[in-house]
Amino acid sequence: MLERSDEVIEFAVDSLETPALTKAQLADLLFEHIGLNKRESKDMIDAFFDLIAQSLIEGRDVKLSGFGNFQIRTKAPRPGRNPRTGEAIPIGARRVVTFHASSKLKEQIQDAHG
Repeated sequence: MLERSDEVIEFAVDSLETPALTKAQLADLLFEHIGLNKRESKDMIDAFFDLIAQSLIEGRDVKLSGFGNFQIRTKAPRPGRNPRTGEAIPIGARRVVTFHASSKLKEQIQDAHG
């Protein structure tokens, strides 16, 4: 479900093979429920995710009130091991994105399945 103010927007996942909400489905929801045309809907979704990605690339955390936080974390280099051969392989330092759901989102998930 997507929530907009006090209105709850329901959607169905079209394919059991990919049980995920896609950018195309989000654009369709904007088209159906907000009244934007299809091109505007797609452009808005693309701009939203581009903004999030660019902020993370620049090292800035992204906080979406009532949803959660995307944070950049730098992982230190460490020794690793190839699981097939057992050979030791160094794993270099890298930046990763983590997501932490807000307490409001966690509550909504628990209420829906509790």
